[in-house]
Amino acid sequence: QVQLVESGGGLVQAGGSLRLSCAASGSIFSIGNMGWYRQASGKQRELVADISRGGSTNYADSVKGRFSISRDNAKRTVDLQMNSLTPEDTAAYYCNADINSGGRGPQKYWGKGTLVTVSS
Repeated sequence: QVQLVESGGGLVQAGGSLRLSCAASGSIFSIGNMGWYRQASGKQRELVADISRGGSTNYADSVKGRFSISRDNAKRTVDLQMNSLTPEDTAAYYCNADINSGGRGPQKYWGKGTLVTVSS
């Protein structure tokens, strides 16, 4: 069974940094786009950043210059380095990946999320 497992969330003071990691495991033939989304309490889930298999990246305007997404195709991981954190970054962060495990083709998978709380 394919799964994505996030780690690295926690409590940090404003101005601090955290690094989130996500590892894909299971019966996987290939992985396409990978990304990070977040959902703050009472808000809609939004894209934070994503990255193609070839390394092309996209960032939400709110995190440009502060966050950096990267991936390791061999290890099947995607990371999100978060710097200069503010209370507005407080949210549950979810890993997402397009994974081909055979059968009907690529499907979107989601991790269960990791909480990031930025205190002021």
